[in-house]
Amino acid sequence: MSLLPHGHRRPAVGFILVTLVIDALGFGLVVPIVPSLVLEMSGLTASGAALWVGTLLTAFSVMQFVCAPILGGLSDRFGRRPVILLSLAGVGMNYAMLAWAPSLIWLFLGRMIAGATAANAATASAYIADVTPPQLRASRFGLIGATFGLGFVLGPAVGGLLGTYGLRVPFMAAAALTACNVLYGLLVLPESLPPERRRAFEWRRANPLGSLKVLTSSPNLGRLAIAWGCTWFAMGALQTTFVLANQLRFNWDTQQNGLALALAGLGSAVVQGLLVRRIIPRFGELRSALIGSSLTVVSYLLIAFAPFGWVVLLGIVIQAGGAITNPAVQGLVSAAVPADRQGETQGALSSIQGLVAIVSPLVASSVFAHFTGPYALILLPGAPFVVSALAYCVSLWAVSGVRPAPALVRAEA
Repeated sequence: MSLLPHGHRRPAVGFILVTLVIDALGFGLVVPIVPSLVLEMSGLTASGAALWVGTLLTAFSVMQFVCAPILGGLSDRFGRRPVILLSLAGVGMNYAMLAWAPSLIWLFLGRMIAGATAANAATASAYIADVTPPQLRASRFGLIGATFGLGFVLGPAVGGLLGTYGLRVPFMAAAALTACNVLYGLLVLPESLPPERRRAFEWRRANPLGSLKVLTSSPNLGRLAIAWGCTWFAMGALQTTFVLANQLRFNWDTQQNGLALALAGLGSAVVQGLLVRRIIPRFGELRSALIGSSLTVVSYLLIAFAPFGWVVLLGIVIQAGGAITNPAVQGLVSAAVPADRQGETQGALSSIQGLVAIVSPLVASSVFAHFTGPYALILLPGAPFVVSALAYCVSLWAVSGVRPAPALVRAEA
């Protein structure tokens, strides 16, 4: 049981954010390592290994797509705390398997376990919505993004450093961090959803396709769902081919890629932790989402066509400004649904995230393999980031047609 009383709401936000920092730190440790590990275990070229990395990410995303709405519905029924702890336990098991895995098959199994329990962000978002008034949710959702960014500041840098001592060492460190995170949650994380606000679990809403109905119940939610999916589709290129592309065109090693990813995390943490709470109240959630998407289009194009490494870093800096997009979109979605549907809705967003993440790594790795393979018409390792820029153009179109709910307009006024 939690050591804090159920009604002690104010520090609960701090507890959940610290939990996510530790979780993101563990995840960030392994981001620059997985491509190198696949290269070592498979003996393939960079273009061939990219397909394997994309398939690993797809295995994770398939399980996330299937299981996220189930966990979201369970959090509406039994509370956020047990689901968060279950998710963390699955993540820790995944890292332990990555540290031990003797073959690519075991890597797949570990990623599937992690995907099945990947409810951290969705349930944390529902937790934040439970204890935050609607007009403040966008800035609080920005804090969630900032915590992940903070984890990525240290995670990739430390992961790249530890990777020089052995590709399995970062996984061991991530498993240990996650175990500490689970212990922390068991001791101090309070429940946020009181029994009177819970609802019965329904399988028809928990299946991944059924859960998406909540996001098609109005034109606004439908457009916001498209925008949300596009942003995560674009992320597939960064996760799948960023390291391999920089190795190929700039000869960056694990440590250099880790530091570049750390810069991306630092920028995201600064923008979402410090600037979102100022930008969104000033410009509104809709305009903030449009500004953020526009900046991200520019950043992905810079990364795609970068002739020198410093241009990639410039793209990462500009991309940090685009980090205001997701909190703004998430705030609009949260304001459009009642309190007893927050877990279901955030689970549906995770399902969209998982659905597009099934496709995006395969698309990014295939595009990378096509433009770097022996039969490529032109050598363009950054081609997947052109696809990401196009995805954000679709997000711009979707958000531009959204009309804010009257209740949110009154709250902002």
